Amino acid sequence: MAAAQGHFSDHSDGNRGTEKTAGDRVDPTETNPVPPAFGRAVEGLRAVRLRPEIEVDPTRPPQRLAPYAYALEAAVVDGEDDLADGRLVLLHDPAGHEAWKGTFRLVTLVRAELEPEMAADPLLPEVCWSWLTGAFEARGLAYGEASGTVTMAGSHYFGGLAERRPATQIEIRASWTPQEGPAGVPDTGAHLAAWCDLLCQIAGLPPSSADPGAGTTSGAGVVSLPQRRGPQQP
Repeated sequence: MAAAQGHFSDHSDGNRGTEKTAGDRVDPTETNPVPPAFGRAVEGLRAVRLRPEIEVDPTRPPQRLAPYAYALEAAVVDGEDDLADGRLVLLHDPAGHEAWKGTFRLVTLVRAELEPEMAADPLLPEVCWSWLTGAFEARGLAYGEASGTVTMAGSHYFGGLAERRPATQIEIRASWTPQEGPAGVPDTGAHLAAWCDLLCQIAGLPPSSADPGAGTTSGAGVVSLPQRRGPQQP
């Protein structure tokens, strides 16, 4: 994982806020400094070491979703091919959020391209959702208020692109509230590791022997998807 200096995003006034990098000093005279709990939660994300197939970088967080936000983007890479990619956003509202039932929330988008025969499986959306919850269970993580969607979209090519094979992309959008630990800080590093387990599974990689859930499946009789095709030429 790249130990890059990410961005803290402060939008507590409802407008575009002042962004603070993770390396910035916080002036104690500021009216709205970065909360210590949020700073420790972000450090938990930045300290994780992941499988070599996963490339992770900080990215600009979304605006106005919460007073504080931090975002990462990741891709599962095989040579020059991206087998799956996604984005993970950590949100924090020190005052708490009724819908979250907590002060922290994790939001994600994960995408991968499927072979046409896999896309024909009517149970695939349920299986992919079970991979997300199974990744948490395999690492013993407590969470609440999980919600999301699993979407499949197909593309057929015509005219000058007619030689391309039909393609289907699966997309998982989800959010959940991580259980807060000591001093109100969730184990964000473990949640990031579980999220990367999902990313690898949807990319078709076999479990790593170093993973706590290696050798398990997240659904009865379910195996990982085969690896995606590499990029096709126009």
